[in-house]
Amino acid sequence: MPVADAEVPVLIVGGGPVGLTARALLERWGVRALLVEKHAELSPFPRARLVNVRSMEIYRQLGLAATITAGAFAPEYGRIRFRDTLQDRDFATAAMVGINAPVPESPVTGVVTSQDRLEPALRAAADAPLRFGAELIGLAEEAEEAEGIVAVLADHRSGQETRVRARYVLAADGANSTVRQQLGIGTTGPGAMAGFTTVVFDADLSRWCADQPAGVYFTPHGVFAPLYPEGGWAWFAPTPEDAAHADWAGLVARALGPGTEVRAEVLRVQHWTMNAIVAEHFRHGRVLLAGDAAHAIPITGGLGMNTGIADVHNLCWKLAGVLHGWAGTDLLDTYETERQPVAHRTLRQAVANTHLMMEVQSRRREQLRTGGTASSVRIELPWSEQYFAQLGLVLGAAYRSAAVLADAGAPPEPAGTGVGTGTNYVPSTEPGHRMPHLWLARSRSTLDAVGERFTLLTPDPPSWGQRTATAPWPLRIEPLPGEHAGSCDLGPDGALLVRPDGHVGARWCSRPPGDSTTVLHQALSTITRSGPGR
Repeated sequence: MPVADAEVPVLIVGGGPVGLTARALLERWGVRALLVEKHAELSPFPRARLVNVRSMEIYRQLGLAATITAGAFAPEYGRIRFRDTLQDRDFATAAMVGINAPVPESPVTGVVTSQDRLEPALRAAADAPLRFGAELIGLAEEAEEAEGIVAVLADHRSGQETRVRARYVLAADGANSTVRQQLGIGTTGPGAMAGFTTVVFDADLSRWCADQPAGVYFTPHGVFAPLYPEGGWAWFAPTPEDAAHADWAGLVARALGPGTEVRAEVLRVQHWTMNAIVAEHFRHGRVLLAGDAAHAIPITGGLGMNTGIADVHNLCWKLAGVLHGWAGTDLLDTYETERQPVAHRTLRQAVANTHLMMEVQSRRREQLRTGGTASSVRIELPWSEQYFAQLGLVLGAAYRSAAVLADAGAPPEPAGTGVGTGTNYVPSTEPGHRMPHLWLARSRSTLDAVGERFTLLTPDPPSWGQRTATAPWPLRIEPLPGEHAGSCDLGPDGALLVRPDGHVGARWCSRPPGDSTTVLHQALSTITRSGPGR
């Protein structure tokens, strides 16, 4: 076994939004982490375009929501517009629900912003060390009793190799994950769906867009997206056959529409493959996959990055519990149990998004070829409402695992249930569901009361013991205003035990018989897979 040059509780591989969010979450939980990224700096490409309402709830807990919103587009850009060319009028439009206006189900609003605008804010959110230009080239797991894994890193600047010993490795190194490949973890799903090119350019397109803002403009000849409030554009289109000799400025001009006098100043061009896969396993011993390493989601609908952010929100409190000693290692198994069904459901929806988007574009190109116009030919878009009103998928995911105590007498649910549908979200306090947003006080939500610990929400704190000793588990008892008890399916002395990730771990509709300390100890030890009550 190679000798390590450094030791750290958690090694994060990958410096994109998912890895950077994990770094901030672990620091909040008092866990030292080292993040390594093979590239020398943060990516200058815009890539992901949407921070949805659930991700913004997580960033609100981290104190980042205001910073992210300040650098993002105004809410009216939370809309998709469909046009024959950017110069033409809309033939259809759809709002991004939870983005273009507040929704009553959340204390926050999602935003349209580019990934290269988001990542610096995430990098500044924690003090944990970062090593850019350091590529993981090997992993060697120690014997179980040694409680560690050694990662071999190659420094691209110096050419030297170093070894880092970690208790756990969190792999967030992208769709072509080196870690996943080294461990031999297979994938399921359609795989590579198509090759695309992103062209980043400068041009004054305000005459067609200023009065009708949108985060995305779909046309039969590609997708246009404004990049930053102060300017800049991207054009996404299938990669042409002779990409090496393409006239990108000319292609953008033709996509803008005939007769345009606008000349695009091309700044960057990136070719990429739209992948659609889910890893067969999210955990391999002391290595855990997250983000695109665990599931590569097509970009249509803006689900990929946000699903990865939810991954690490689920995982990091569990890692902290194991490392701090108040959770058993079996708790980490519930990460895959809970998040893999969400990944499969999200993948199915995103693949459907993509096929339907391509179908609409292809159908419209054919109509234009045969002389049709938007005013003379009806354009059917049955998918706009279904695939851009996603609160059911975003807020409705419900977990079924050993880290959730089902209500007494509740029938077991079939495998694969517990993940919300695309459009419909019905708030629920049933164990496994995200705790609904309710105002506890002015500007303070139930979601603000969770995150740093387990939280017991109850209309009657005295009956549960305001000073209940629950060591070693971190727990806070939070008064729930009596007017919310009914909507939470609680009696006047009932309670909800909410996990640090905001999902309900247990529910007592009324106070159970016996000592409250014993009841809570049993619930916490069962959920965390450790302790005397397990």
